[in-house]
Amino acid sequence: KITANGTTTSPVLRGKWIFERILGLDIPPPPPVAAVEPDIRGAVTLRQQLEKHRADASCASCHDKVDPPGFALENFDVMGGWRDRYRGIDETKTPERGRGKNGHAFTFHLGLPVDAAGELPDGRSFKDVREFKRLLLENEPLFARNLAKQLITYATGAPVAFSDRRELDRILEHTAPSRHGVRSLIH
Repeated sequence: KITANGTTTSPVLRGKWIFERILGLDIPPPPPVAAVEPDIRGAVTLRQQLEKHRADASCASCHDKVDPPGFALENFDVMGGWRDRYRGIDETKTPERGRGKNGHAFTFHLGLPVDAAGELPDGRSFKDVREFKRLLLENEPLFARNLAKQLITYATGAPVAFSDRRELDRILEHTAPSRHGVRSLIH
């Protein structure tokens, strides 16, 4: 939900969230270039709009890294529910009927199918969020380091500093035989 504006999802914000919150890697702020303008006619997909945006080399340097993880999460709608298709506007078709979490009936039109595939900068590709998760786990030490840092920050109320690096390394070394299980990290 944090990476959506209430009505649409953003692969860019989602990719940035994965880098910062899951992997613990900082993404620098964007250079001063024009933002991606939405196509209100629905003629182009967000994926196509981002491809045009990456034509600028200064934009591509970040978007080539950030966009693929964000696209991996596109099967999740703004509330985190699973979707196979986007919602769209097509008055020529019969609307679908739905029921909101509040119990109220509503109608909507199905749009294009969700494309959650992507390719990481190192050339590894995935077709959906499940394959993306497998690729993330190939770098288990990076994931474990960030999880341990998040747990330390939660436990102490202070971010992990340079002076904490030795203790963090000790924790990771000690939990490596259990593949850095959460219980082991907490202990």
